[in-house]
Amino acid sequence: MGLDFSLYDKVFENRIRLQIMSVLMANDSYDFTSLKEMLEVTDGNLASNLKTLEKEGYISIEKSFVDRKPNTRYKRTEKGAKAFENHLTALENLIKQQYK
Repeated sequence: MGLDFSLYDKVFENRIRLQIMSVLMANDSYDFTSLKEMLEVTDGNLASNLKTLEKEGYISIEKSFVDRKPNTRYKRTEKGAKAFENHLTALENLIKQQYK
């Protein structure tokens, strides 16, 4: 019997996007600077991966000012949460298949 990869999402093959979604699944929202520090990535690398997640509709962006400084926060969308959960299920199924 072959493996069913219908739940697998290639967007999450990238380590940084996988980490971003993991953080956003565990938190209501997270700001750019905190994500950058936590993941230990450059501004450009983080920005490009956030843009990919945004284009897929997996995250939403909220811009505001905190003490007159711009603040950008990211939240997972319902679509993003479902895609991430499906991806994890696909990986779990792959692991389980190896132990049969």
